[in-house]
Formats: sequence, C-alpha cells, structure tokens
Amino acid sequence: MVTADIAQREAAFEEILDWRFEQLRRVGYDRDEAQLVSRRLDVDLHQAVDLLERGCPSKVALEILL
Repeated sequence: MVTADIAQREAAFEEILDWRFEQLRRVGYDRDEAQLVSRRLDVDLHQAVDLLERGCPSKVALEILL
C-alpha cells in the first residue's frame, strides 16, 4: 500500500513537471530552457511566462529567473 501511494505521488509530481514544461514551451522557451525552468520549483511559473509574454527574450528571462 505504501509503495502504491509513493508511486501515485511520484506520477502526479511528474505530471505537474510535464505541465510546467508545456506551459513554458507554449510561450516560447526552447526545449532545454523549458526543461531547466520546469524542474526548478523555486522559479515562479507565472513570472517565467509573463516575462516572455511581455517581450523579454528567453535568455534574459533565464538570467532574471535563475
């Protein structure tokens, strides 16, 4: 039972990371940038998205976020 709970939590966590990745790709981060930022839970996803939506180049956004 404990193992199934852990596996379920890990699967849910991976779904969240995948969703974050897709949101970052949608606004214009390249694959490597999106992979990096999506896994950094200390980075606010909304801020990352807003920066690109307001015209900030992704390289500059990464410098701000990281």
